[in-house]
Amino acid sequence: MKKSFFSVPMLLLLPSFIILILIIVFPLIFSLYSSFTPYKLIKPDSLYVFIGFANYIKLLSSWDFWEGFGRTILVLTLAINIEFVLGLGIALLINKVTYNARMLRTIMMFPMMFSPILVGFQFKFMFNDNIGVVNNLLREFNIISSDIPWLIDSSLALFSILSAEIWSSTSVFAILLLAGLMAVPKEPIEASKIDGCTAIQTFRYITLPYLMPFIYIAMTIRSLDIARAYDIIRIMTNGGPAGRTELIWTMIGKTGFNDSKMGLANAMAYISIILSIAVTYYFFNKLNKIKQDTMGIV
Repeated sequence: MKKSFFSVPMLLLLPSFIILILIIVFPLIFSLYSSFTPYKLIKPDSLYVFIGFANYIKLLSSWDFWEGFGRTILVLTLAINIEFVLGLGIALLINKVTYNARMLRTIMMFPMMFSPILVGFQFKFMFNDNIGVVNNLLREFNIISSDIPWLIDSSLALFSILSAEIWSSTSVFAILLLAGLMAVPKEPIEASKIDGCTAIQTFRYITLPYLMPFIYIAMTIRSLDIARAYDIIRIMTNGGPAGRTELIWTMIGKTGFNDSKMGLANAMAYISIILSIAVTYYFFNKLNKIKQDTMGIV
């Protein structure tokens, strides 16, 4: 017997559906529509002017947009690879520890517990060229004679932001990879030792294949995080100097709220969403391939 839409369970779920429509579906439809208009916050009537793909064409022909897009890809690539290497090293070390392992796992999670805004303020203070901890330590050990303008120099500012991102999120990789290491069966590893395999060979041909699903899941999560990075950059450099640390979402914020060009900002946001979907699709394809190989499906 088919259940009616107006059955008791559906009626109980109805408020949740209404809330989801109001806070997720409606804003998505509205932002998508406004991306095809010259909508400005200071000119509400511009919302009703349809201009087709003019905003998207303007963005795709803008050098500033492509610089921000390329910078986002660069930060994403560097961050997830460095976080992966550091997270794998931390996971391997903690997996070998037998004393106070639980305490170490808890400490490992600490950076994740800080909000991005707080991390931004911490690193902004640390990299301050006058009173920052980094310059003070370098002067203390006579490594530098004059202060380094970490957040003012165009090349060093991006490095500073990257450092904050890596510090705050390496634990994502470490936790997931540690879970993967704890799930690796002991029998193949013991068999490899009996066969005379070295530690590197055992890791390369036995441990790493078991870890690959966890690696791809961690990379997917962090790729989505970095693709919409805003808080840390907004606090540390606000996209400066001269826009050299602008990523897509900081550009969206400035275009939408500083310049009041909400239609253009929404078009930029949907291009960013396409990037996120492409990254997610790539990693999930890799994950599905691993599952098929594991199950013996050709």
